Amino acid sequence: MADRDPGRVSAEVDWREVARLVLTSREMDRIEEQELVPAKKVLYQFSARGHDMAQVLLGLQLKDGDAACGYYRSRPLLLALGVPLADALGSGMGLAGGYSDGRDIGVVFNYPNSGGAHALPMCGGVGAQYTPAAGWAQAIAYKAQVLNEGPNDAIALVLGGDASCATGGFWSALTIATTQQLPLLIYVEDNGYGISVPSEYQTPGKDIAANLASFAGLTIFNGDGTDPVQASKLIQEAVAHVRTERVPALLRLTVPRLEGHSFQDTQTYKSEAEVEAEWTRDPLPKLRAHCAKRQVGDEAWADLERETAWQVQAAVAEAEARGISSPEKVTTKVFFDGEMSEVGGGAGLSLDGTTDQPRPDGQRINMVTAIRRVLDQELEANPRVLVFGEDVGPKGGVHAVTLGLQEKFGRDRVFDTSLNEEGIVGRAVGMALAGLMPVPEIQFRKYAEPATEQIHDCGTMRWRTNNRFAAPMVLRVPGGFFKCGDPWHSMTNEVEFVHNPGWKVAVPSNAEDAVGLLRGSLRGNDPVLFFEHRAMLDDSWGRRPWPGDDYVLPFGRAKKTREGDKITIVTWGAMVPRCEAAAEGFSADVIDLRTLQPWDEEMVLDSVRRTRRCLIVHEDLRTGGFGAEIAAVVADEAFLDLDAPVARVTMPDIPSPHHPKLMEWVLPDAAGIRAEIERLVGF
Repeated sequence: MADRDPGRVSAEVDWREVARLVLTSREMDRIEEQELVPAKKVLYQFSARGHDMAQVLLGLQLKDGDAACGYYRSRPLLLALGVPLADALGSGMGLAGGYSDGRDIGVVFNYPNSGGAHALPMCGGVGAQYTPAAGWAQAIAYKAQVLNEGPNDAIALVLGGDASCATGGFWSALTIATTQQLPLLIYVEDNGYGISVPSEYQTPGKDIAANLASFAGLTIFNGDGTDPVQASKLIQEAVAHVRTERVPALLRLTVPRLEGHSFQDTQTYKSEAEVEAEWTRDPLPKLRAHCAKRQVGDEAWADLERETAWQVQAAVAEAEARGISSPEKVTTKVFFDGEMSEVGGGAGLSLDGTTDQPRPDGQRINMVTAIRRVLDQELEANPRVLVFGEDVGPKGGVHAVTLGLQEKFGRDRVFDTSLNEEGIVGRAVGMALAGLMPVPEIQFRKYAEPATEQIHDCGTMRWRTNNRFAAPMVLRVPGGFFKCGDPWHSMTNEVEFVHNPGWKVAVPSNAEDAVGLLRGSLRGNDPVLFFEHRAMLDDSWGRRPWPGDDYVLPFGRAKKTREGDKITIVTWGAMVPRCEAAAEGFSADVIDLRTLQPWDEEMVLDSVRRTRRCLIVHEDLRTGGFGAEIAAVVADEAFLDLDAPVARVTMPDIPSPHHPKLMEWVLPDAAGIRAEIERLVGF
């Protein structure tokens, strides 16, 4: 760009700057391939040769308020955004500082860019970048239209190769952007291959732009990414279209992949003629010839080559001087520890004035009413809260939890989504990064499976960016048995979320706990999986008086629902009332964990050391269930205090059966729990 002021965008291209950045990218590829990889200083290397010129042209079009979601071959774009060379090279070597402080692969980048466009945290999975970009685009529209926050011409950009167009993330983002008419530019750099698989296996006709030509609500730009004039023109037109019209567009540029997929890829699947043909399309000679017409002749070009080579060498030295980060710090930054991330978080209301002491008021209410009331209050008080998912709008949710919320707060605040769980969670990630507090809903626990990649990537974000980025949200997931069971609606499997680093997991058993945990989640700075057990949503045992408008229950604090000294029973969710019934007549501590990540180890161990017996009861399957973790901790920490083996009562390792009699036969019931209590007490 002629004007590098991040607050302005010029239509005039500064070709000397383009040349400098492309030459920098080429020199970085060269030094990695010829020096750093052979020396085993870089273990994962992806060349950008062939992709570089178009990416630089595109990156120079971005400005403050924009955000880009790239992938492993997007380093030229980052160079155009201004990423320090020592960070870009040092991250590849796993050194201190940089993108992740050595925690992640160097090509899995991020760049919090104050005053310019952010490079949002890249995901390691192909296609996972698309829906967070759609979420950022939706946040742009929401902040402009509802919060009156600008800039008014900001856009979201997502980059992907042609193979990524076959992924669910691509199609989900396309659906979101076109149905909502969001300012999202999808840039497909088509090099004809997904590692070794040619594009005819990815896209019919090998041209995604041609296939989408009649896709409603989408403008297509299609051309040659190696021709400086054509690429520059198409890029400027595509960016200008999204900026001015506030609608999505797809830009497809064909480029050659001049090296293998990664350094280890020798491209033996390509013929010599094909490789030779690709090198004839190298954009660098074309760029040099074009620049010669723009007062960047041979002498100036040679100066740029020397300058960029020196800068890259200096950046390597600077990065190596940083050394390796302190290993003892590698376990930090998994959860919010009081230090805000540079981008994302801080969208919830303050916890000032809240209390962890319930003040019961009025008649008992069920969990559905309690959750709905908290959502209502937080939506009312905090314009950054958005509730969305399948059927949460006019229908009010299939469990009636969001009933009436859209009517009260409008479709901007409470809205239905397309039927794609990856899209629901992925867009929530983008919204959270943009400074909103998303509350996505997955209709049933089993339906979260298509979203597991986004869930995992969201949870690890703070850690893998060393607190540069975070995406707090509250993911509401109903599940568990109800009047009947089945493999599709009755799954619990909470342990899967506990095993995703960075997620807090709430499993309330009653209305009071649901209020405190949900309000705390909505005002926190971590992603939370809020598990709403279907059997407890309207269960009479789970009804409690309203605990107060300022009640917040901290995570990791269990509750004894019954106290005694002969046995400790640890449980959560719908098993709590069953354990209480089973313990009738015994002197037992019944502990409702209330949260599984973190869980209250201290209360459990203190109780076990006193009662000398431990029984764990949960609805999930036995093998690998969270009860196994509790049992291991009790065995590790309190083995010498035990008078009986640690025991578990769980579901067998089968899906939930459908018929009520079959379902109840496999679920832990009061009689089965009581029999195990008797065995342990009499051991």
